[in-house]
Amino acid sequence: MKIINPVLPGFHPDPSICKAEGEFFIASSTFQWLPGVRFHRSKDLVNWKMAGYALTRKSQLDLIGVEDNAGVWAPCLSYSNGIFFLIFTNVIAWTGAYKDAHNYLVTSNSIEGSWSEPVYINSSGFDPSLFHDDDGRMWFLNMLWDHRMGQNPFGGILLQEYDFEKKQLIGSVKNIFKGTELGLVEGPHLYKKDGWYYLLTAEGGTSWNHAATIARSKNIDGPYEVMPHNPLCTSRYNDTLELQRAGHGSLVETENGQWYLAHLCGRPVMPKRKCILGRETALQALHWPKDSWPSLAHGSNEPAVEVKAPGLSPFPFSSDSKNSYGMDDFTTSTLNPEFNSLRDHVDKSWLSLDARPGFLRITGRESLYSKHHQSLVARRITNLNTGASCSTEFYPETFSQMAGLIFYYDTTNHHYLRITKNSSGERTVGIITCDGGEHREYPDYETVLPKEGEIFLKGVMTGSTLQFYYGTIKEQWIKLGTPLDATVISDENKAEVKFTGAFAGMCVQDLKGTRLFADFDWFLIETV
Repeated sequence: MKIINPVLPGFHPDPSICKAEGEFFIASSTFQWLPGVRFHRSKDLVNWKMAGYALTRKSQLDLIGVEDNAGVWAPCLSYSNGIFFLIFTNVIAWTGAYKDAHNYLVTSNSIEGSWSEPVYINSSGFDPSLFHDDDGRMWFLNMLWDHRMGQNPFGGILLQEYDFEKKQLIGSVKNIFKGTELGLVEGPHLYKKDGWYYLLTAEGGTSWNHAATIARSKNIDGPYEVMPHNPLCTSRYNDTLELQRAGHGSLVETENGQWYLAHLCGRPVMPKRKCILGRETALQALHWPKDSWPSLAHGSNEPAVEVKAPGLSPFPFSSDSKNSYGMDDFTTSTLNPEFNSLRDHVDKSWLSLDARPGFLRITGRESLYSKHHQSLVARRITNLNTGASCSTEFYPETFSQMAGLIFYYDTTNHHYLRITKNSSGERTVGIITCDGGEHREYPDYETVLPKEGEIFLKGVMTGSTLQFYYGTIKEQWIKLGTPLDATVISDENKAEVKFTGAFAGMCVQDLKGTRLFADFDWFLIETV
């Protein structure tokens, strides 16, 4: 049996993998999307199933007002003495010289939760992690952000002891690793094997030069010696690889003594070399002799698509990580956990499944540019050939009220198939694009709709293009406009670096503030 990468396609960056009670768990970053920190579980490292979220309450995570690509960065999941520990950063602001990055700890007796209220740790830098030593002591690590002019902003990896009973850091803090010539050292994780402390870090930045670096020491606080054939894993020297941007990883050991590296990667659309699906999670088998350095088992430090599996017994389910698509008819009492919201937790003040049974009612609030109160729910796009469609009843009273289907990356990058009202008082359907912050409408595509009745909306993404459709009769689709550039919703669109991935979903805006709602009868996301 083989592991086929990426094991978690679509927006699943910064994987932190751990083993607990015969299962493997991966935590991934969620940035400005809620709930915060997404979990997957597996017994065999081949088949993965979504296992919920850690930060489901506003008391645990408040993202109102955070920048695009801020929020929850690089969680670290660990397990010790029957307790799951989750360390994460809530980044309030990250552009410019400074990083307002606050680190917290939550705990739970099970991966499903409920997870505790957060304990504040520090704010000296992001990418925190927790190491459980075999003497019972806990050690907290994070990268140091140095904003001073003339200094390396990636100032090294800090280590300090953590007192679980006192819920605070204790003792002195020490900078244990300044990184290598690859630069931009971050993402630290500590492991102990054969009497050595192994420090795994990310270097080179999270784009094309990304890499996983490893160093070791006999003492936890160093000095750390870098592996002679470093880096452990990277795509930076080969732009023909299917898995690009390999780096930022964590390690896990199976019950048969086999080690694996979980790492992020990206699969760019060529020739534009843009990653619409964002940063994804892959696994690599390691060869790790006693008292020696680890290496990728296939003999290269470049990530492989097909990897030998450890041969463990799977769950009685097939993997849902490759096919998390499907139909939602909104007949259940709770929203499908595959749906995420932006910055604002889902509650009945703006989203309801019981206001009109069998429909999802979304109440319009702020604009798509807002970083506060957007009424938007969406699901990850995990395949470059994806269709998303929905049915909605929406009766706008003015041009400032809109509802519809959105293909979304962030506030400055999205394609929106929306229903509104024109200056003549007619209900219309049309398209809005925001491309790197440039607002664009297509007057020639604007089409008058019947005064009453449900409207069907559809978008089909095929590689780097996106075609919208609408209809007044189910399954009778009418093409609207010409194909759009789908790379608008990629990591690389008109920015040096971004961190999330593409979503498809439903949204409503009422810029008058009267809270007009739209009722959605169903939503479908599928491979085409």
